[in-house]
Amino acid sequence: MDINDSEFLRLLSTDGDKAMKYLYDAHYTSMCYAVYRVLPDRNAAEDIVQEVFLEVWNKRERLNITSSLKSYLRRACVNRTLNHIRDKKIKFEEEESAVVIPDDGIRAQRSMEVDELKTEIRAAIDELPEKCRIVFSMSRYEEMSYKEIAEKLEISIKTVENQVSKALKFLRIALSEYAK
Repeated sequence: MDINDSEFLRLLSTDGDKAMKYLYDAHYTSMCYAVYRVLPDRNAAEDIVQEVFLEVWNKRERLNITSSLKSYLRRACVNRTLNHIRDKKIKFEEEESAVVIPDDGIRAQRSMEVDELKTEIRAAIDELPEKCRIVFSMSRYEEMSYKEIAEKLEISIKTVENQVSKALKFLRIALSEYAK
């Protein structure tokens, strides 16, 4: 079933079961992936997306989406993820230890396909320290400003700048073979 956003909202109020099936079929996987990029814990990602979908169901009578449904869901999922991180009380103190770059000795050939390169980039990002990865993901994947990240995570803008800088330095080194 392929429906537009206004049809979805109408269907949500008239045939909730059908609307939720559409929501799940059309958006569940991509929302789990969006959450996983910020918080790489599959179970937590699935739980967060299910909570957002449940919230859509609970607010179905008064739900007012002004952007696209996908944008609304993505923002709701990311916000809920950030709340989850905040509730776990992850501290964003400056780490004194330097980032250690694993040297596994395995380098892909220069003719690596785009999918393989994406896999390498994702793996490098997953190697970042948790706090650094979260800030970097919010900056690059969620396209949040440093100020927005600082406010959302209740940290200073300088800490955000330092974490992004650390991530970029790590990624430059970890992926240097592909930059030639």
